[in-house]
Amino acid sequence: MRTGTALGAEFLRWLLLLAVLIPIAAQGDSAVAQERRAAGNSGAEAVKKGKTPPYPRVDVSPVYEVDAAWPQKPKDFQWAAMPGIAVDAKDQIWIFTRSNPPVQVYTTEGRLVRAWGAETVGSAHHIKIDREGNVWLADIGLHVVRKFSPYGDLLLTLGTAGEPGEDKTHLDKPTDMAIAENGDVFVSDGYGNNRVVHFDASGRFVKAWGQLGNGPGDFSLPHAIAMDSQGRLYVADRNNTRVQVYNQSGELLDSWGDVIIPWGFWVTAKDEIWVCGASPMPWREDPAYPGAPLSCPPKDQLLVRFDVHGRARQLWTIAKGVDGAERPGDVNWLHALALDSEGNIYVGDIIGKRAQKLVRRK
Repeated sequence: MRTGTALGAEFLRWLLLLAVLIPIAAQGDSAVAQERRAAGNSGAEAVKKGKTPPYPRVDVSPVYEVDAAWPQKPKDFQWAAMPGIAVDAKDQIWIFTRSNPPVQVYTTEGRLVRAWGAETVGSAHHIKIDREGNVWLADIGLHVVRKFSPYGDLLLTLGTAGEPGEDKTHLDKPTDMAIAENGDVFVSDGYGNNRVVHFDASGRFVKAWGQLGNGPGDFSLPHAIAMDSQGRLYVADRNNTRVQVYNQSGELLDSWGDVIIPWGFWVTAKDEIWVCGASPMPWREDPAYPGAPLSCPPKDQLLVRFDVHGRARQLWTIAKGVDGAERPGDVNWLHALALDSEGNIYVGDIIGKRAQKLVRRK
């Protein structure tokens, strides 16, 4: 129990504390009131608004716009899924479609140059043009990779036409190929075998590496392959959401994971590694596409430019089209890309069934 003396001392301490706090509070109120009066707000706003500067309206990053008039496809040509696209040294655009004629060549303005392959191709996938201007086609229908002249003359076949397998002379739905300076060919083999196969320039088997899995040297659908000027190989390990980088002996040099689900490549003369595909996403089963690989359908559509060290240097997002209602500039299951000498981008998709030109505006 407190004594009267103790209660009196405590009361005195409270009086002293209030004597200190009340003037401070009054002074604070006075300062706020003075600031409000200086702002001319009569208490409506506590502070002045900052300025909005005249920002320079300059696009410091590249901008792309679809050329809806490209290409001028002949009326009797029917396009289907468009899995392959490439640009040659003359800036001619080669498209590889699952219709007839499967190989079509256009100028940058959209004029048809030539078309062929109606009696040759089973089911189109990726297309490449080598240093001599020869045309390489990955045919997942016939289980072969073939080399043609620019006019469609067959020059070389890798694999055995119509016979899937996993040995020195057979492939199983090969997806793409990369051609070295000495003529050696590296095939991403592909939907069936989950390996990379090395052939020499005459088509003789050299070696193979890879197996189904998600370990460091494994593949789960090697969907595309490309080579830079130093001979390094880039493999689109699609279901594993990564790009795997190898030397030509099959030694893993680097792995770029968790950035893009890669579907296709384009490597520029400056060793810019362009990749098309979708952003990482979980597996899902869409009843419209039972048993399909990862990102079918994709949740979005991306183009990413990497340097050779795997650093993303540029990203461009394209609107994903609605099945059967795609508009110009949309893509639906973006599968392939290529760039011309002016930096314009050409893309091909599967469900959208189109090749399109995206014009660089900067």
